[in-house]
Parts: sequence; C-alpha cells; structure tokens
Amino acid sequence: MHHDRKQDLSKSFISHAPGYWADQGVTAEEWNDYTWQLKNRITSLPQLEQHLNLSDEERNGVLLSGTKLAMAITPHFFNLIDRDDPNCPIRRQVIPRIEETWTDDYEMADPCGEDSHMPVPGLVHRYPDRVLFLVTDRCASYCRYCTRSRVVSGVGEQGLDTDYEAAFRYLEEHTEVRDVLLSGGDPLLFSDSKLEKILSRLRSIEHIEFLRIGSRIPLFLPQRITPELCAMLQKYHPLFLSVHANHPRELTVESKAGLERLANAGIPLGNQSVLLRGVNDDIETMETLVHKLLMCRVRPYYLYQMDLIRGSGHLRTSVAKGIELIEQLRGHTTGYAVPQYVIDAPGGGGKVPVNPDYVIQKNEERVLVKNYEGKVFEYPEPPVPVEAPLEPAAHLAG
Repeated sequence: MHHDRKQDLSKSFISHAPGYWADQGVTAEEWNDYTWQLKNRITSLPQLEQHLNLSDEERNGVLLSGTKLAMAITPHFFNLIDRDDPNCPIRRQVIPRIEETWTDDYEMADPCGEDSHMPVPGLVHRYPDRVLFLVTDRCASYCRYCTRSRVVSGVGEQGLDTDYEAAFRYLEEHTEVRDVLLSGGDPLLFSDSKLEKILSRLRSIEHIEFLRIGSRIPLFLPQRITPELCAMLQKYHPLFLSVHANHPRELTVESKAGLERLANAGIPLGNQSVLLRGVNDDIETMETLVHKLLMCRVRPYYLYQMDLIRGSGHLRTSVAKGIELIEQLRGHTTGYAVPQYVIDAPGGGGKVPVNPDYVIQKNEERVLVKNYEGKVFEYPEPPVPVEAPLEPAAHLAG
C-alpha cells in the first residue's frame, strides 16, 4: 500500500516540543509541568493568529464560539497543528469554525438523552447495572464536536451542578449498580488528592465492583500522567481507563510514555474514537491509528458515529463510511486492532453496534457466512437434541 511521507511521519512516535514555543524561553522543566501547560493554553484569537495562518471560517468561528463551547488548547497539543493547512486533522478537532453556528433540525443539545436519565445532578443512570458520574465540567482542551458541549467549558447554556453527596447516597441505595464511569469534563484534571477522595468513597460502597475513568488527558496533557498519579490509581483496582485519540499524530512520544505508565500500573486501557470527516475517515489513517494504539498498549474499543450534536455537521461522515472502514480492518489486521463501531442511539437509546453483514443466511439447519475476502462458508446448526435415555448405555456401563 502506498503511503505518502506525511502518513509515514504519523506512523512514528514524535516529540513536537517545544514547537511553536521554541523562541519563548520555556525551560524543559516548565514544559513538562502540567500546571504550566494548563496556564499557557491557547484561548484567544490573537494567540492563534500569532502562530497559525487562519482561514476566514476559523477566524469567524473563534469570534462566535465563546457563547457555545470555549476554546482552549494545551501547548503540547497545539504543537501538532499544521500552521498553514486549515484541513489539518488536529486543527479540525480543536479550532472553532463558522460551521459550528449552522444547525440542522435533527441536531440536539443533548443527543444521548443524559439529562432525562439524571436521578441526581451529575449522575446519569441509563443502563441497568452502571452509571455515568459527571464529576467536572472542565477539560484540558475542548473538542469541537463535544457531545456534552451544553454543559462543559462553563460557557454553554447549561451548567453542570454535580451534587456529590446526593450521588454517593444514590449509589449506596442502588445495589444493582456495580460499575461507575467517571467522566465530565475530564476527571484527570482534578488533583491526585481530590480524585482519590472520589475513588476511595466509591470503593467503600460494597456492591460497586468496577471503576472506570474516561479521559482525553493522556493525549491533550500527557504531562499530567505522573508516577504519583499512577501509584494512586493503582490502589483502586479493578480500575479501567478509556482514552480518546482520533488521529495517529496525537500519539506522540510523551503520550506513549504516559500510556505506558498507566499500563504498568496495571490499568487496562481502551480507546474511544469518534469518526470525523477529514480527520480519520480513510483507511490509511484509521489503520495507522489502531496500530499505534496497540503499540501504546491501548486496545481500540469503540469507534463512534458522531452524535447529532448542534453545529457538528461539517465533521459528520456517513454510517456507510464507518461500516466500510470496519470491513477494511476486520481480517486484514489483528482483531485486537478492530474497534466496535457504534451509534449512540439519538435521544438516549444507548450504544447500538453497527457491523458489516457477515451472515448471509441463517435457518435451523445452517448458517452461511462471508469472510473478510468475500468467500462464503457454511456452518451446520446442531440438530434439535433427542431426549437422552435414563439408563446408561450398556457399552458405557461396563
């Protein structure tokens, strides 16, 4: 398969530091300190213009974005942006565009129906045995297609007022809940001690077996993944972490080191990507991404069809395209690298797996299946079992 040089570059793990900050006199110590990274995020049009050649769509998007979803980009992640290319896959994810102000009738503020499944503020109980605990409304950087843009970043039409005590009480009373997913915002923005308070409190509830954290910090702010953080998380096993990388360029030397630290602390890692037009909707990019994730000991877990969030049409691609990408992965590379493609059913129906049609025909006698090369195979179904005799057969009884 022919790959151009850019593609080959995204296959390697590269450190882009200090990049656009080369002439700013930043010390390595500052750069590697996550609090410095957070303080020095790019949040305004003049800062963007200082480094990038913006298009009119971007310039106007930044001016108008402040009322919907704030812009904030860590220096680490900003360094992955191509200065001159408005179609740069990193740029499309974090720099607002005027298209965000265009909406379609079928787009929604709350496409996953979370607000209607919130028994206490900040706790979403939509599936039988698990809950989503929205612990913060802040992130290290803001993805422009954020499904929770109504509540994150502090500028949307809705605030997030999580009532921690009420949430813990609800969890104590609901013994059917065995799995808690911490999300937000990004839980890893909390200090180690604040995050530990939440984890230890959840661990003190006997019927909660399994803890998960959803975070984009290993990609946006890998400096946050300190040995101290990993040592603290390690105390609360079984604890899993779902990260969110969409493009191979996001997997840098620093991100890989952070993910390896987490994996070495015994934390299983999964990745949830969103299928984005012009970012990862071609097989070369997707294949490079899933292979690089495995190199970082992260298992590609979900590929999401983008939620019908308001103002995200310019980033949406078709379900047919998603199915085609899965077909191009399945069988052509290891199953560990193939995510489950899902649609989060609009209005709160939960995740629905969407797969290529591998079953051609099925009846009581047989199943006809098609493999990744398009060849057809027959698998006979077992006959309906005959009642077994009560007495053991003579030849077995001896």
